[in-house]
Amino acid sequence: MRIIPQDLAAHMADGATTLCHCWKLIRRDGTTFGFTDHDRDLAFGGTVYAARTGLEAAEVTAELGFAVGGGEVSGALVSAGLTEEDIASGRYDDASVETWLVNWSRVEERLLLDIGSIGEIRRADGGFVAEVRGLMHRFDEERGRLFRATCSADLGDARCGIDLASATYGQVGTVTATDGALTLTASGIGFADGWCNAGRLTWICGGNAGLSVEIKVHRAIGGADEVDLWQRAPQPIRNGDTFRITAGCDKTHATCRAKFRNAVNFRGFPHMPGNDFIIRMPQQGEPGLDGGSFYR
Repeated sequence: MRIIPQDLAAHMADGATTLCHCWKLIRRDGTTFGFTDHDRDLAFGGTVYAARTGLEAAEVTAELGFAVGGGEVSGALVSAGLTEEDIASGRYDDASVETWLVNWSRVEERLLLDIGSIGEIRRADGGFVAEVRGLMHRFDEERGRLFRATCSADLGDARCGIDLASATYGQVGTVTATDGALTLTASGIGFADGWCNAGRLTWICGGNAGLSVEIKVHRAIGGADEVDLWQRAPQPIRNGDTFRITAGCDKTHATCRAKFRNAVNFRGFPHMPGNDFIIRMPQQGEPGLDGGSFYR
C-alpha cells in the first residue's frame, strides 16, 4: 500500500490543488535529467526539473500479480538534453525513470509514484513518445546462472578473468575506409584472421564515441583488418574515427581452453547431454550404454 505524506494528503483534500508531475531520468552511464509538466523549473533531491520541455504523461496502468504495468511520456526533442542523435544511438535504452507527484508551491510535499525504465521510443516530426515499463518487466529477463553447455560469463568480466586491456586481447585501431554504417577497414591492429569474430568494438572518438557494438566478422587481409558489424552505427562512421577492438569468444569449452587458456574459469557444462541424446532410442550393441562413464 502506498502511504501518502500527511501534508500532501491534506493538500489533495482541499478544493483546489497545485500539483504537477516530475520525471527523473537516469541513463545507464549515470547522466541524470529532470523534467516537469509545470510551467517553471522545480528543484528537489539535488535535481533540477526543467519546465518548458513540452512533456506530458499519458494514462498509467498498474496490474495485479506479475503483469507488467507502465505508461507513456511524450514530448518534443528540445535543447533540454534529449536529442534525436542520442536516442538513435541507444543512450536512453533501459534508462531508469522516477515519476513524482509534486505540490509545485511546496516541493517538499511530494510522492514517488513509480520507478520504471524506458522501453520503446517512437520518434516523428521532432517529437517522441517513450514507453515507461514497470519494475515487473525485470522478471521477464534471464537472471542467475543457467545450466547449459556454453559459458554463462562474458569475456573479460569478473567470472571470466581475462584481461581485455592487455595487448594480447585488445588493440586500438583507426578507420581507413568504410561504408559509413556496417563495414570498416583499419590498419595496424595485428590480430590473426577471425581473432575478433564475436568480439566487441568500442568507439573512442567520432560521432559514435562511447558506444559499443558486437563484431560479426573480422578478416585480416594483406596487413589490413576488415570488420563487419552486427548493428548499424547510429552516426556515420568516418575515416579517422578511432576505436578499441577486443577478441571474440563463442563461449565453447574448446575455445576457452585453446584460445584463452582459461578452462579453469569456464562457466558452462560442456559434458551435459543435449536434447537429441536424451530422447533418442538406444540401439542394440551400441557402445557407451553399459552404465559406465562417457568420458573415461
